[in-house]
This record gives sequence, structure tokens and C-alpha cells, in this order.
Amino acid sequence: MSESQLRAEIDPVYDVVGVGFGPSNLALAIAMEEHNEAVRGERTITGVFLERKQSFGWHRGMLIEGATMQVSFLKDLVTLRKPVSRFGFVPYLHERGRLVDFINQKTFFPTREEFHDYLEWAADGVSHMVRYDSEVTAVRPVVTDGEVRLFEVVSRRPGEREETVHRARNVVVACGLRPFLPEGVTASGRVWHSSDLLPNLKEIKEDAAPTRFVVVGAGQSAAEAVWHLHRTYPSAEVCAVFSRYGYGPADDSPYANRVFDPEAVDVYFHADGQVKAQLMGYHRNTNYSVVDMDLIEELYRTEYQEKVRGQRRLRILRTSRVTDVHDGPDRAVVRVQDLTTATAKELHADAVVFATGYRPFNPAALLGEADRLCVRDAAGRLCVERDYRVRTDPAVRAGVYLQGGTEHTHGITSSLLSMVAVRAGEILDSILLSTRAEPGAVERPAVLSGSHE
Repeated sequence: MSESQLRAEIDPVYDVVGVGFGPSNLALAIAMEEHNEAVRGERTITGVFLERKQSFGWHRGMLIEGATMQVSFLKDLVTLRKPVSRFGFVPYLHERGRLVDFINQKTFFPTREEFHDYLEWAADGVSHMVRYDSEVTAVRPVVTDGEVRLFEVVSRRPGEREETVHRARNVVVACGLRPFLPEGVTASGRVWHSSDLLPNLKEIKEDAAPTRFVVVGAGQSAAEAVWHLHRTYPSAEVCAVFSRYGYGPADDSPYANRVFDPEAVDVYFHADGQVKAQLMGYHRNTNYSVVDMDLIEELYRTEYQEKVRGQRRLRILRTSRVTDVHDGPDRAVVRVQDLTTATAKELHADAVVFATGYRPFNPAALLGEADRLCVRDAAGRLCVERDYRVRTDPAVRAGVYLQGGTEHTHGITSSLLSMVAVRAGEILDSILLSTRAEPGAVERPAVLSGSHE
């Protein structure tokens, strides 16, 4: 028996190996779990998800008390795909004993803290499919008779040199977004990205009350950081720096919100490049660098009331930009230039928070050898089919799917919660179809979804 045959006898081949376990791959794991519960037997689908974190977490650094979701609870992990799912937000509320209480609030928008609890609750329901503390380091194609029918997904646990290899018919990459800092800005003890706001605030010494914070950015995260710092530290001045004249409101009107409908993905995907650019330009103000109107009005009322009292703590430095920031011996030093007058001033702050957004994860390094088999467009972007499967060399029979990083092909919902339920169903349908079409597909591995190695 050859080494490859021996390995096939020992190691299972999974239908799906997921890289990352945020909301997107969580939704896929749930879809797989529900599929297996419905069909049972030989038609079940096997899978494992690899997550580098120690436990499930979603934007923990911005779970600000009182901050609400910007998406309806009905756009949870499952409802738009399967309204009667036991993994929905309503069953979660019922199990937690808060369904009636939530209804009495008369809102579609739970707090971010509660929605995170829902996500953790759902993740617990499929925890048997997840390997936490497992950082994926490479994806290697397995060539058999000139074809790539499998991938090897290589992972490593912290502090261990030995690698773990999972073999997969399909790899689903969902590594989320990466915090972005402007060129020349380096995170330090006093210079933070907003994604680290809450954990970094815990490090501030209680016996040294902060006197000034600087928040850079004009989007929702920036406004929330300003609001939180202002109310949490009553002796501190909070300076908001952005190049606009004021915070811009998010367009959440009914017609504009249709850009987040499942049907909008079809419209965007089949449009030509020029129309795609126009659609994105028209509707950027539904999501990017905009703020909920309620929060804008709250900040404005606060600023105005301080003017009335003659005690200014909230300072809006509009039409301005940060030209330099460095961590000094005792405080951070920020140089701010007024764009209209070209004058500059220095601010000494206990912390500088850059709420400067995120960038999509680039899967090229992760895919490694497999990346060379993927087709790219003239701009160097991965070509992605409507079912979120990456277009590959004809010799590749195994699938690579992306959850995120598909804004250029699928539109604005690429990295948003609005589409996770529907997208998970579409990816699962595609995988089921391709798996059944593969040679030898009737030979199912002996490991059922969720079994431990």
C-alpha cells in the first residue's frame, strides 16, 4: 500500500474545510448542520472549520454599551434562508427568556452586545464542527492523474511546531476584514485602531484619569468611539478629527436599502464594469463613512449644550486631517492641519483612536500554491462566479469559495451581515451539486459532520 493510499485510509476527506469562523462561516456551518438533519444517511455533508481565535468573537473591541445594530434582527444567520430555523434570533430570544421583553421594545435593532450573544449562542450549537486555536498557514493542491480533486489545508496551534492537515473537496475562505491604519501610522500603547478600543481602555490606569482623547474618522465607528469616550470619561476632552464639514448620515430609506436585498446581488453581478462602478458610487452612503442620524443628533445636542454651559469637552475639528502622530514619553502627540487655512496645531492626548475602517482580507498568501491555479481579472482581482466559487484552471476539480472580498463581483453586501444567511445557502447548494458530480462521490467518508478526529 502506498503512502497516499495509507493516508486515505486514516484521514477523512471533508466535503468542506472552512478557513475562519466569523458570522459568514458560522452561517454556512448552520446550513450544513440543518442539511444533515434533514437528509441523514449517505447524503450528509462533512465539514470542519478552522479558527485562529480561542473562542468565537465578532468585533469584541467595539461592543460599546448601548450601541445598536445597523441591520434588522431578521437578517440574522438563517431567517432569510430558512425562516423556521432553530438557529434564528427569535428562537434565541425564546431560549434566553427575553422574547416578550424584546417585543415590548418595539425595535428591529438589538444592541450590538445582545447580537454578539446571539452569535455566540448559535456558534455553541455547531461547536462540534469547529477547531479553535487553529491558524491556517497554507492551502496545498493535491494532484491526482493530472487533476486537483482535493486541497490540503494546513494549520498550526499556538506554540506548537507540528502541523495539522485537513483534506478537503472544497475550501471556503471567510477571514473577515483587516483593520486599516493610514500610511505612516503605527499602532502603539497610545495609538489605536478603533477595533481595539475597549480592551485598550481597560489598560488605562485608574489613578491617572485621562484628560484628552483624539478620534480620527467620520464613520459610524468614529462617532461611536467619540460618544463612548465622552460619556465614560467626564473629565476628558474628546477631539473628533475629520476632513468633512460634519458627520454624514447613513441612507437607510426603504428604496436605498434594497441594495442589500438578495436580488440586488444578481443585478450587480450581471452588470458590466461601468454600471457596477455607478451602482457602487450611488449607494456608498448606505454603509461607508456614514453615521446613524440618531447618533449624529445626539452628538450635536451634546456639543451645543456644552456651548450653552461654557464648558467645552466635545470638540469637532472639521475640515482637518492628521499629518503626524507619534507616541511620546508621557502622551501621544498629534499634529492636526486645518485644510481650509493650512494652519496646524499640536494636540497632546492620552490616546489617539484611528477609526479609519477595514480592508478585505487578501487570500493570495493563504492560498499559496493554490492561488496560482486561480483566475484573475485585468486588475489582478480573483474572478468569482455567481455561487461565490473562484474561477480556477480547468484541471482543478476541487472548489475554492470566498465569503468576503467579492465586492467587485457581488456588490456592497460582500462583507455585510445582510447576506450571510442567503449566501451560505447558495454556497452549500453549489457544493452539494459539485460534490455529487465528482467521480466516486457515492463513496462517502466514514466521518460524519461534527465528528472529532
